[in-house]
Amino acid sequence: MSGSLNNIYNNVSFALYLHTNAMAKLQEQISTGSRINRVSDDPAAAYRVLGLNSNEKSLGNYINNLSEVASILEFSSTILNNITSGLVEMQIRLTQITSGIYDEAARKRTAEGIDDILEQIVSLANTQRMNQYLFGGSDTDSAPYMIERTNGKITKVTYQGSLESRDIEVAPGLESSAFYIGDNIFRSNDRSDPIFIGDTGAKTGTGTSSVRGGVWLTVRDSGGYELSIDDGATWIAAGGVNTAVTNSLTGEVLYVDTTGITSTGVDLVSVPGTYDIFNTLIIIRDVLENEKGFSEAQVRELLNNLPSSVEEISKVLVQAQVSIGSKIGFLDGLKYSLKGLKYDTEDEATRLQEADIAQIVIDLSRREVLYQMSLAVAARLMSMSLLDFI
Repeated sequence: MSGSLNNIYNNVSFALYLHTNAMAKLQEQISTGSRINRVSDDPAAAYRVLGLNSNEKSLGNYINNLSEVASILEFSSTILNNITSGLVEMQIRLTQITSGIYDEAARKRTAEGIDDILEQIVSLANTQRMNQYLFGGSDTDSAPYMIERTNGKITKVTYQGSLESRDIEVAPGLESSAFYIGDNIFRSNDRSDPIFIGDTGAKTGTGTSSVRGGVWLTVRDSGGYELSIDDGATWIAAGGVNTAVTNSLTGEVLYVDTTGITSTGVDLVSVPGTYDIFNTLIIIRDVLENEKGFSEAQVRELLNNLPSSVEEISKVLVQAQVSIGSKIGFLDGLKYSLKGLKYDTEDEATRLQEADIAQIVIDLSRREVLYQMSLAVAARLMSMSLLDFI
């Protein structure tokens, strides 16, 4: 008798517990709007939701990276546009001078204007965005271009940034460079044979020179012709068809055929395919100022040969702008695709996790009915007396 009553009580209590627990879970789902509030609610679906949430977060990080890289590239493109505008302005002034209608005073005024453009372009090349230099490659902490001045004027601009680009992961397994290497944007790299512009008679040697852009070759006679490309810091005796003249400051070498030298003087040696924007502007400014004492005919000869170097640099800048524009377009398309994937991931996670309120209300009503019935049955069972068993 006692055992039977205990069994009845235990069974009734367990049934009521199951109904209470089920109703509590359904009420929690209604209040939270979520079908899965803990892993035990649906282990398989919960594992899938965790994976989807992780994937969604990863896609969000990639989208943020894409936005950052695109923003940096757009800013860099704006800077290059400003630099290109400065070059166009300089070309206009140089064309006016080479037309032959300007005197020496006008040339000096033009030189001052080009000096201002040089200052502006150097400043733009050292532009920062959020304390990061745009054109230093992977080295974004230091100014990519070091400036040397003489009497307040820029006489040398040297690239000291990194020769490696800084890549940022913008998609699984895909990286994109955000910070460009300035030496690849502001300098061409398609070396040709040096061109000697001057009256000394020096010509291109048979060796492969390492000088870049434009250099001044000075020839003097001190009992025999001697040559220098570092403003007289060192002198090399003329020695035949392939004399190696070294710049003691940079280590660059210019191979010169000295057999045809007939006079002293200063020649401009230009190396097509290696011009950089800063050295080119410095040379043009110096020619216009004529501090080396060239004759009027020599100045005109030099000025007539300099526009080609400007055109070369302009082409390099245009190519860089096209490259950046194409990359921005690609990144925008990739960003759109990743946003679509992120939306699909969010949608799938929501479908797995979101509660069907209408169905839950029905289930809750059914559970409440069962609970009331269980209580009624329990009341009848627990109210039995000894007479019920006689």
